[in-house]
Amino acid sequence: MRKTYQLNIEGKNRDRLLDAVKHDIRKYVKRQRRVALPEGVDFWDFDCKFGLSAEAAAPVHFGNLIEQIDAAAKEGAAALYVEILAKHGHRKAKPASAAAEEPAQG
Repeated sequence: MRKTYQLNIEGKNRDRLLDAVKHDIRKYVKRQRRVALPEGVDFWDFDCKFGLSAEAAAPVHFGNLIEQIDAAAKEGAAALYVEILAKHGHRKAKPASAAAEEPAQG
């Protein structure tokens, strides 16, 4: 998904447009996670870019994307560029030393 969202549209509340942007992002991710995983893939991972324009977009972690959107909106940005691309994710085993140090829950 590569999309530029306008936040200043005449006749529309800016806060509602911001909520619509967040909803659209969450809806896309939820839909993408429902797609069947190819063999050998553990989960869907996402490469994200965020900026005020496509040329100024910088990579961000998916977990920080909504925070970045809120920060840009507080600064008064007129438009936001969001790029989210799904990729194959593979789980990594924890190192043996880290697993031994964790206390058992019980």
